[in-house]
Amino acid sequence: MYSDLLVKKSTIPGTGKGLFTKRDIKKGERIIEYLGEIVTEAELDRRAENDIYGYAFYISKRKCIDAYYTPNEFARYANDAKGLTKIKGITNNCCYVVYKNSGWIKAEKNIKAGSELFVSYGAEYWRDIRDNIKLDKEKAALKKKKQ
Repeated sequence: MYSDLLVKKSTIPGTGKGLFTKRDIKKGERIIEYLGEIVTEAELDRRAENDIYGYAFYISKRKCIDAYYTPNEFARYANDAKGLTKIKGITNNCCYVVYKNSGWIKAEKNIKAGSELFVSYGAEYWRDIRDNIKLDKEKAALKKKKQ
């Protein structure tokens, strides 16, 4: 598989696992292909309505990669340093790119061996997450009020 990458506990508290490199990576290098089930954007939306989301890579409306059901695919473990929990000194060092109709994580700067790989999920992703958190709190408050 990807012998130069490792999945272990993230350096960002509360995010679970993260993706780390065992070797130095040069700026501009394509590091790992984002693999998973190929679905349409409409199917991703349907899954999200059923709380099955969080590991999607959009190529086009007709081709999206959903790694939700593929925990052995390492690329899904790259976290976003600009997420809900920000740590001083930790910034994104990678980006998502489409190369030959497939999804990849690419280094945006030189990355030292032992470092965690961070990639931006985009503002829309975090807006949706915050909205879902707010809805969950409202549902919990309503449920508590009914009891």
